[in-house]
Amino acid sequence: MTRVKICGVTDSVDRDAVVRAGTDAVGVIHGVPVDTPREVNEETAETLVEGVPPFVTSVLVTMPTTVQEAVRRIDRVEPDAVQVHDSLSPAELGALNSRVTQDIIAVVGTDAPTIADYAAHADALLVDSVDADGGGGTGETHDWERTRDLVDSLDVPVVLAGGLTPENVAEAVETVAPFAVDVASGVESAGGTKDHDAVGRFVRNAKRASEGTV
Repeated sequence: MTRVKICGVTDSVDRDAVVRAGTDAVGVIHGVPVDTPREVNEETAETLVEGVPPFVTSVLVTMPTTVQEAVRRIDRVEPDAVQVHDSLSPAELGALNSRVTQDIIAVVGTDAPTIADYAAHADALLVDSVDADGGGGTGETHDWERTRDLVDSLDVPVVLAGGLTPENVAEAVETVAPFAVDVASGVESAGGTKDHDAVGRFVRNAKRASEGTV
């Protein structure tokens, strides 16, 4: 079954609503150089991650400039997994993976020439519509057929992100058959504030599509 990650949670009310909706993973954004209403400070990130219950994966979403910076953030926040955007090279990502116990999710674009290199050093790949700064959360979809090709050709799990909404996630799941789908702006009432009804519909539609019951 396709897993669901709701990303960019900024407070405990949204975190708990996301969990109640049946999501598999909660993403908390901290330590990114791009301008986003979904970023929280270190103390808030620690609190949000600490409140994620057992059997739901907490994910720190970050863009460190060095391996050491990444290790420090991970040690402070203590997530279950870490999502690293285009700020470390494949070799640096491998070095990070050897220094922490958390699973490492590398974010790549569908046309990135280093996809195979990142796949060799990551526990999963998240395919997103990235901007010029390497950040995701653009709200733009990309070529799902190309992502399906990655699912078929890579040995690591592939997470689909980029422009997903409750209305299109079922089609995305049916087309790509990803390990998981990831959404942030597509389930918001305002930047950094989740629409709880939209979150529930997104989770239901994604799960039903992966079960073939849509």
